[in-house]
Amino acid sequence: MKPVSAGRPVRPDLRRSRLRDLRHLLLYAAARLLVLLATVVVGVYLTILVANMGGQVDELRLVQIRSEAVEAVRADPAFFDMPGEERSALVERQVALEVERLRLDQPFIVRSFDYLRRAMSLDLGRAEQMHSDRGSREVRDIIVERLPATLLLFGSANLLVFFTAVFAALHLSRRYGSALDRTVIALAPSSAAPGWFYGIFLILFFAFLFPLLPAGGMVTAPPPESRLEYAASLARHMLLPVAAMFLSSIFVSIYSWRTFFLIHSSEDHVEMARAKGLSARRIERRYILRPTLAPIITSFLLMLIGLWSGAIILEQVFNWPGLGSLLFQAIGHRDTPVIIGGVVIFAYLLAATVFLLDFLYALLDPRVRVRGGRS
Repeated sequence: MKPVSAGRPVRPDLRRSRLRDLRHLLLYAAARLLVLLATVVVGVYLTILVANMGGQVDELRLVQIRSEAVEAVRADPAFFDMPGEERSALVERQVALEVERLRLDQPFIVRSFDYLRRAMSLDLGRAEQMHSDRGSREVRDIIVERLPATLLLFGSANLLVFFTAVFAALHLSRRYGSALDRTVIALAPSSAAPGWFYGIFLILFFAFLFPLLPAGGMVTAPPPESRLEYAASLARHMLLPVAAMFLSSIFVSIYSWRTFFLIHSSEDHVEMARAKGLSARRIERRYILRPTLAPIITSFLLMLIGLWSGAIILEQVFNWPGLGSLLFQAIGHRDTPVIIGGVVIFAYLLAATVFLLDFLYALLDPRVRVRGGRS
């Protein structure tokens, strides 16, 4: 007898086929993870070399350590009456202790691989100049404090772009050649400008010429005490940066996805479904939207990768206290641990986006067959 599951017979060969596909999919995911991990390692190590200028930053650190030690000894009243030679010896001892703590007495090539190991394990050490709002000098605490603001802003903007573009593209595909369709086609090249470009004009119009919205920041200062007022203030401050990212992505997304829908709407199986008398909504959902879901998600995640790359300038324009503005400030302060930590987090975010793209594409596109870890 055939095995029965929930009242329906399940063929053993079908079950084995599903298990085999699942195993191949997991092998494919593992292979992609290894490739992305290697890419992140190379990118982070190059960042370590660039941020330290191949070790030349060590000389600047030594000068800074010595000047700070000298100022500390001069400013301490307990050392006013100390002879000059003893004060010099004290400064040298403090410099030696700091050099040993920072391991500057070791070759840079040795320390660079140690930096890489610690960075990949998110053991990011202590900042040299910066600190979190709570006073912590740990790089991990500084980044954890800023990361939610970036995820909130970019997550909200991208979800808004995705759902608006999908429904608008479906609408335009049913009205090919209409005035609205031609307008979207004409506006598609406007997406070549980045979000921060639109942000400058939005701030000019809606924060200065017509002061309706705040020009920057995340909430009013001082922050509201009640949760409702805090959420309202956060929403008002998010409007302009979200609108800037929306304007920089929406028209080209609608145009490209509307083109996907038009191509698939003329396929033979769609014409057959229309001949059978199926409703327009069912045809769009099953025969048009489902086959185009893979390229749509691909386009969306590639757009997301581009937005991650522009986070530094956009957050700086709107004074948004996220990871991008943190990285900008760290570059200005030459705070190498914070720079490396910010790049590591961005590298992980980009790698996670690419991995999600590969994984979803293997799941959604029926033409993709994963075999032995390759597609």
